[in-house]
Amino acid sequence: MATLKELSKFEERFVGGHRLCAGCGHGISVRMVLNAAEDYNVVVGCATGCLEVASTIYPYTAWNCSFIHSAFENAGATISGVEAAYKSLKRQGKIDKDFKFVAFGGDGGTYDIGFQSLSGAMERGHNMVYVCLDNEAYMNTGIQRSSATPMGADTTTSPAGKVIPGKQQPRKDLTAIMAAHNIPYAAQTSISNWQDVHKKAKKAFDVEGPAFLNILSPCPRGWRYNTPDIVELTKIAVETRFWPLYEVENGKWKLNYKPKKYVPIEEFLKPQGRFRHLFAPGNEHVIKAIQEEIDNRWLALLSRCGEPQELPAK
Repeated sequence: MATLKELSKFEERFVGGHRLCAGCGHGISVRMVLNAAEDYNVVVGCATGCLEVASTIYPYTAWNCSFIHSAFENAGATISGVEAAYKSLKRQGKIDKDFKFVAFGGDGGTYDIGFQSLSGAMERGHNMVYVCLDNEAYMNTGIQRSSATPMGADTTTSPAGKVIPGKQQPRKDLTAIMAAHNIPYAAQTSISNWQDVHKKAKKAFDVEGPAFLNILSPCPRGWRYNTPDIVELTKIAVETRFWPLYEVENGKWKLNYKPKKYVPIEEFLKPQGRFRHLFAPGNEHVIKAIQEEIDNRWLALLSRCGEPQELPAK
């Protein structure tokens, strides 16, 4: 495991000058992932979204490496095609350098409209890493709900009010779905633990074949939190088990962190404006439903990881 001092010696591939919002998780996540590529030559694919829009404002770019912008729905197809072309050119002796291929997409371009191209790329076995920067809604186009949006969240297409108390459905478990593709490596991580991000990103780059990383990436506009608290918020997400840290390596599930005590989901919801309405009288049942969903998913995860099925002590 490299130290921060050692990592600082590698050339930055995502540099300053981008226009991501203060307190956005995308820039932090991308730097952490690309640092794990260390000395590899890297080709980045990026779906349309906040990251692409804010980092490639013509004639400027924040990418200090090869970069391909693709449409919202086809980052997986684009970077897998580039990887296939690279293999062909290398067989022909037209390229002698080694490259790694990585695609970044938001949850809208990954969980929903990009899922088809991502699933196909994983099934075909391309040697690539796909990173989902999950900010839990279509933030770039106006904070519309996605299938990654948690139950109870107030978005522009699931507005909290007299008719509904925010989004009514639980979020899709995409990391488990990607693991079901039987790819060499799938993992879920959080920027609150940079070592966990680095370790998993390095594993993803080092495996032969497709790898998938899901990173919780808070959005200050959509989540409405105090921007300096971004890392603390992701830490609370892990402690409440809203965002468990785990990995699936060659089909073997492993839990990477187990909270020492039972932290209720209210601690994650309270700092965010998108959940403020849940603490008004009459919406207690929504918080109760969210907690039940988290507890049930936690027990199912423990079972998959071969751990004792028990909730943390209160």
